[in-house]
Amino acid sequence: MDFDGGDEIRFERLGKAGVVTLTRPRALNAVTHRMIKALGKALDVWEGDAGVSAVVVKAEGRAFSAGGDILHIYESGRAGNPPVAFFADEYRLNARIARFRKPYVALIDGIVMGGGVGISFHGSHRVLTENAQFAMPEVGIGFFPDVGASHLLPDLGGSFGMYLGLTGNRIRYGDALWSGLATHTIKAEDQAGLLDEIAVSGDPESELRTFFTPAKRETERQDLEAIARHFSQASLADIVASLEQAQGDAFAANMLATIRMRSPTSLNVAWREISAGLTLSMDECMKMEFRILNRMLAGHDFYEGIRAAIIDKGSKPEWRPASLEAVSAADIDAYFAPLGARELEL
Repeated sequence: MDFDGGDEIRFERLGKAGVVTLTRPRALNAVTHRMIKALGKALDVWEGDAGVSAVVVKAEGRAFSAGGDILHIYESGRAGNPPVAFFADEYRLNARIARFRKPYVALIDGIVMGGGVGISFHGSHRVLTENAQFAMPEVGIGFFPDVGASHLLPDLGGSFGMYLGLTGNRIRYGDALWSGLATHTIKAEDQAGLLDEIAVSGDPESELRTFFTPAKRETERQDLEAIARHFSQASLADIVASLEQAQGDAFAANMLATIRMRSPTSLNVAWREISAGLTLSMDECMKMEFRILNRMLAGHDFYEGIRAAIIDKGSKPEWRPASLEAVSAADIDAYFAPLGARELEL
């Protein structure tokens, strides 16, 4: 089936399942504009096709999807032509997946970050194997947790979503299951068998009950209690102060050191969007994120973060402003201001 995804994404009908395979393993299945447009077209067709009972999304290689095509975004922005249209289509697709009327099963075996999260975690069934690793590491490159993270992260209990958004730390499948990010965990070796059964029955819910293998939380109880205590504070400054006051707690010290390396602007934006997202619908979250995105693409830290991480690998980014104390409330307000005629239309 050809929805014009080229050699980057493949579409097949397997019995009652519409199967999507990300086919850029060398690029860790980083999401491109072409992939986004093709997946959107496939969902439009399959949602209206009575012969398709469920959609299954999987990937080739060792990553599900490590994010968006960051280098392309960097080069376009540096050339004075930031890819706003790419993000608009991506965010529309994220919202589209969230309201898709049939079971949408993401089979995640390997790394899933950023843009990869956007095409998987808004579906009805998020299935992770023991090889899965989840992260939203955007604050580390001067960006912000987007692709619907403002809708996804606030719902996690114990302030776990705020912790993930502000640190960018990776978690494995047990933490994903227990936090509610994943709906199911299975063995990696069972993926093909699960897909075959869904193709026959068209009923992922009952098949997943058969294949489900419970996973234990990886984060220790005392560390979860520390996350809940520190990351539930009433402001970003209070979170940092709470971590600073946790004398002798190695876990808190580690979290504080991690946060101190992140972009101060990104941290402030992330804290505010995750807090705001708690009371917003998915569509409202995507509109808010699109406002932030437009300001990020016109700013400094995003390009500086990519330069340090990818262009001059491993060099230290020079954030502007350089400290949390130097970021004003008015600076952050500007990221959330309406765009007028340029608002995201869903």
